[in-house]
Amino acid sequence: MSILLCPSMMCANFESLGNEVASLDEANIDVYHIDIMDGRFVPNFGMGLQDLEFIRSHTSKLVDVHLMIDNPSSYIDLFCEKGADIIYFHPEADTHPTRTIDRIHAHNVNAGIALNPGTSIAHVEPLLGLVEYVLVMTVNPGFAGQKYLAYVNDKIKTLNEFKQRHQLEFMIVVDGAISEDKIAELIPFGVEGYVLGTSTLFGKEESYSSIIKRLKY
Repeated sequence: MSILLCPSMMCANFESLGNEVASLDEANIDVYHIDIMDGRFVPNFGMGLQDLEFIRSHTSKLVDVHLMIDNPSSYIDLFCEKGADIIYFHPEADTHPTRTIDRIHAHNVNAGIALNPGTSIAHVEPLLGLVEYVLVMTVNPGFAGQKYLAYVNDKIKTLNEFKQRHQLEFMIVVDGAISEDKIAELIPFGVEGYVLGTSTLFGKEESYSSIIKRLKY
């Protein structure tokens, strides 16, 4: 099974972001993952519009935006206009998530929902047939360098079973402490996309090209 490898750009070296993007492009990553945080939905601040604009202008690869913010529907038009190819949002932060999905699709952008470790599959079942991606958080969102929450594996299995039973076509993506061993462990659970941070990709002595080549199946 081919997989999507998505570098988490909040872990990149911002002193030379242009070089980082060039090296990741050369390594043949699949999707740039940009975390947007507002200090309210999660207790931290993340990347911003300028970061999205910069990365978008330096690559032809796909770029996704993970909105860890309250009232994401208010900002969909803005992030679509700035060039996001995929937009993830948290349904519990949105009063009318189906309307937000429609708003994303109106821009010909792919829609995804993001599930916190404490969010059940049952809570989002009505939305699963409407989106192209489901991002399963395997740590509590907001900070890099956390420990993988093993109990989320049961949720991933349940999500994949629901997908197969109802013949849905969304892609399952995981985000949080994704090591090389975790990728091998999660592939049999139907996970096709992996957000890569400091556990696998960034801050290593090995080159991005070498790491990505080894991870590609």
